[in-house]
Amino acid sequence: MKPFFFAFLMLSLAATMNAAFGQYLVVGTYTHQNSSSKGIYIYDFDPKTGDLKIAGETTTANPSYQVIAASRHFVYSVNETRDGGISAFSIDPNTGTLTLLNSVKSMGDDPCYLEIDRSGKWLFVSNYSSGSFAIYHIQKDGSLGSLSQVIQHEGSGPDSSRQQAPHVHSTTIAPDNRFVFVCDLGTDKIVTYPFNATTGKVDTAKAFFTRTAPGAGPRHMVISNNKKFVYNVDEMFGTVNVYTLRKGRLQPLQTENALNAEKGKAAGADIHLSPNGQFLYVSQRSNSTIEVYKTDRKTGKIRFVGCQSTNGNFPRNFTIHPSGRWLIAANQKSDNITVFKIDPETGMPEPTGKEIKTGIPVSLKWVLK
Repeated sequence: MKPFFFAFLMLSLAATMNAAFGQYLVVGTYTHQNSSSKGIYIYDFDPKTGDLKIAGETTTANPSYQVIAASRHFVYSVNETRDGGISAFSIDPNTGTLTLLNSVKSMGDDPCYLEIDRSGKWLFVSNYSSGSFAIYHIQKDGSLGSLSQVIQHEGSGPDSSRQQAPHVHSTTIAPDNRFVFVCDLGTDKIVTYPFNATTGKVDTAKAFFTRTAPGAGPRHMVISNNKKFVYNVDEMFGTVNVYTLRKGRLQPLQTENALNAEKGKAAGADIHLSPNGQFLYVSQRSNSTIEVYKTDRKTGKIRFVGCQSTNGNFPRNFTIHPSGRWLIAANQKSDNITVFKIDPETGMPEPTGKEIKTGIPVSLKWVLK
């Protein structure tokens, strides 16, 4: 191989690696409850060592959840307050600096989750305390435009202390962009709404729902890479449910309860698949662990592998690096973010001893540089 061609090949490979794995970590926090946090923090992540280095911070109220535009140029954050809001930011890929574009009302109380449809034109926001969700138009400059629709849920569940009313906890867009799945903790339902990406509206008349176990409280969900299966974590039982997915309909396939918590003691939180789809990860706040499941990509079923302490307290959110080599957990009650290296054979996260201190961290998202 000629030296010039070899050098060119190495430079191309380095550029490809940087494009694939060079990321900023966006950290959302709570700024109330005597928190030392000012808002959203941006960390530069080294995928070779697992080190995190602060790159910037942005002052905003209770930015407890973020979503990143597919273009990687914009970051959207909830402002989880009684009279909730959503803030749109542009992000500088060279510095990680966030610049506020605009803010709008979430049209409900305590917004806790955001989702962007696959056309990139519509933003869904889940309002937990109001039991509603709203849809906003995303303008070409990344700012949030007109309100398209607000959907109010009705009903309750058997737990009078937690399910006295609907509590919309997440919205997940289907792979074909024709449906949106809404987890309602308060009513023990996953509601499927047909979605029109041209109008930015859901069809409430044709909505249907899947019931979870009474009192389970569905929270978050993730869809398999082959688009055939859905995995859902229940907050109040800590259970993990597997569903087959066909034309927007969920058919129960399996329920696992590795936590086996006492009634009222579970606090299931976040759920993610490894990039290759081989492993499923779930955070359990009641015992501050990450559960690991091996997936059968043909049948969709899962097998419990083990659990790993997050070396902190109350892991509300965690994330897996796009390379699949790292897992990072946000520990809400111990003000720390911990770094784990994933064993590619077992899927288990192994402690690295690396951590950073951040006031009440609750959301982690990657932005490609």
